[in-house]
Amino acid sequence: MTMQERYLALTEKRKIPEVIVVEGKDDTANLRRFYEVDTYETRGSAIDQDDLERIATLQELRGVIVFTDPDYNGERIRKIIMQEVPQAKHAFLNRGEAVPKSKTKGRSLGVEHANFEDLEKALAGLVGSYEDENFFDITKTDLMRLGLLMGSDSRKRREYLGEALRIGYCNGKQLIKRLELFGISLAEVEDAMAGYSDAKD
Repeated sequence: MTMQERYLALTEKRKIPEVIVVEGKDDTANLRRFYEVDTYETRGSAIDQDDLERIATLQELRGVIVFTDPDYNGERIRKIIMQEVPQAKHAFLNRGEAVPKSKTKGRSLGVEHANFEDLEKALAGLVGSYEDENFFDITKTDLMRLGLLMGSDSRKRREYLGEALRIGYCNGKQLIKRLELFGISLAEVEDAMAGYSDAKD
């Protein structure tokens, strides 16, 4: 038992009022080590219309936090839920925070591998859908100026931005939509990208 687990065993677990949507039972088990929480498991990539209807119902009753793995399948599930349940909130782990801590745990990225500090960061940085469409102030020209579109290293820049803002990776076509969905301002994008050259060095 690590020091943080001993500490948590002696203290009351934080209750999360929303239902967290995860991919599997190992993700649930890891979250329950640290929080008093209810989860809805999509059973990996097999998400269907029944799941989406249940998630929509849970959103109405309690609110939902989508917390899928930072890999292709996790992003796919997240996008499907975004379309069907746009009011859901989203928590993101960066890829380095979801890596297995030992070779015996396999090689796949997952919420199940994250430690308490990284889970706290992801849940503190919750992003939700944004109501005021008129306030969105980012244009494609801004994204090109910041090297996020049509540049030789645009993909790397988008990866960096997705991690810095904790909104996950998206391609050039999806980027402006994702930024609008989460109500991110031009100033936030500029601040995040100011650290790009430092991170690269």
